[in-house]
Amino acid sequence: MPFNLTFLPILIVVILLLVIIVRCIYVVQQSRAFVVERLGAFSAVWQVGLHFKIPFIERVVKRVSLKEQVVDFAPQPVITKDNVTMQIDTVIYLQITDPKLYTYGVEHPMSAIENLTATTLRNIIGDLELDQALTSRDHINATMRSILDEATDPWGIKVNRVELKSIIPPREIQDAMEKQMKAERERREAILQAEGQKQSQILVAEGEKQSAILKADAAKQAAILQAEGQKQARIMAAEAEAEAILKVQQATADAIKLLNAADPGDAVIKLRALEAFKAAADGKATKIIIPSEIQSLAGLAASAKTVFDTDDPTAAPRA
Repeated sequence: MPFNLTFLPILIVVILLLVIIVRCIYVVQQSRAFVVERLGAFSAVWQVGLHFKIPFIERVVKRVSLKEQVVDFAPQPVITKDNVTMQIDTVIYLQITDPKLYTYGVEHPMSAIENLTATTLRNIIGDLELDQALTSRDHINATMRSILDEATDPWGIKVNRVELKSIIPPREIQDAMEKQMKAERERREAILQAEGQKQSQILVAEGEKQSAILKADAAKQAAILQAEGQKQARIMAAEAEAEAILKVQQATADAIKLLNAADPGDAVIKLRALEAFKAAADGKATKIIIPSEIQSLAGLAASAKTVFDTDDPTAAPRA
């Protein structure tokens, strides 16, 4: 069956309509926004979702990212209050909060922010000397953020943070700073060494002190123990002597009791006294006092000896 050419224009029109309809369907992703114009004038800002554009009447003029952006600008030459030229590299963290103002507020927003950043940085650094500029990063960051955030607010941009990425002074200044830092490190090293030696001497002295204390305490304890030992020895000797005396006294008392129990006669007592006198005479005494009772007993003994000698028949006759 031959193709009817009368339907060709209709088919082309249908295809064109389908293409136009498809091209007028927009899906806005998360964290993005579309700025739409109608007949050349601002119409709306499309947020996340499905949207349909009226063909030939509306158009999407700008697709805007609502995420936070990091903009790294080239190093800017600045002059300090004391006429030192140095290069400062800055990083800005910003976010588009109003797509309409961002689209119609300023031409080339990023270029405008870069120029504004350089101007603001020169104004701030121009009021500071080199040493202050090198040690006041937090102050510079906070001041720049405040100024840039206020200036970019009509552009629909919010500056969240500004960071000085690097500060590069002239070469001769860098050499002088390196020498100064080296001298400072050497000074700190000398201080630390001196402090270490001081602490070492203190520790040695403290150790000697503790050693002397321990030695003195040991000597004291030894003397106390020696004295305690001598005391105990004397106590034990005294106790032994007292015990010996007590035993002697007890033995004497027991002997007396036995004598009393035996009821000895006078002759026995005198005889025991004579034995005791004999034992005393055997000693080293040069003078001996003889009691009268013993003297009579001695005479009695001599008489008895004479009688016994006379009565002995075997004895030889006297001359």
